[in-house]
Amino acid sequence: MKWLSDFVGLFYPRACSVCGATLVGDEHEICTSCLLQLPEAISVPLPDNFVEKRFYGRIPLAHATSLLIFSRKSNAQRILHQIKYAGDEPLARSMGRMLGNRLAASHLFDDVDLLIPVPLHPRKERQRGYNQSLLLCEGITQTFPRKICSGILIRQRHTDTQTHKNRQQRLENMNGVFTVTNPAVLEDKHVLLVDDVITTGATTEACCSALQTVRGIVISIASLAVAGDT
Repeated sequence: MKWLSDFVGLFYPRACSVCGATLVGDEHEICTSCLLQLPEAISVPLPDNFVEKRFYGRIPLAHATSLLIFSRKSNAQRILHQIKYAGDEPLARSMGRMLGNRLAASHLFDDVDLLIPVPLHPRKERQRGYNQSLLLCEGITQTFPRKICSGILIRQRHTDTQTHKNRQQRLENMNGVFTVTNPAVLEDKHVLLVDDVITTGATTEACCSALQTVRGIVISIASLAVAGDT
């Protein structure tokens, strides 16, 4: 059926989600040129990487990883913008598949039982039409097969945007935001908390604080991107 896809592409060309160039051949969502320029977090699959160290003394984690380094005006920022604000759901799943490959290759996450997407407040999810962290989980499962556990960790309070807050303000803004609705499902499980981007880590900490109330739980973290300058 490749010939049919190529024929349709003559009239409805697919465009790269990052640069807008026409996709060709086996390219999907992102062109080869942009893929080669992605600011990957090369050292992250290793234990004691800088993402893990960012949470030392703050929350107990088994492991933590991110696929990309986030910086302003980078391809990582463009990808996150497309996923969060432009409704590019195929791109989110595609990046999830890449993150899943990273998780599988590292073998640090082999005993993970469940994927838990960082939840949006129901009002925000209705406005956006989707939860980008859940879309990432859906992509991850294609290359790192695990059950997605959505709806157990919930955001019970709507919060102001974190964008212009410092670390302390973000922590205060996220205090008591999340809760676990059915702890028994997570007891004695190794869960992987999945988010789109880690900046100061305030949202991650708030999620983990709620998850830590579950008996016997082990928590790891994976994000599409991590800010390199916080």
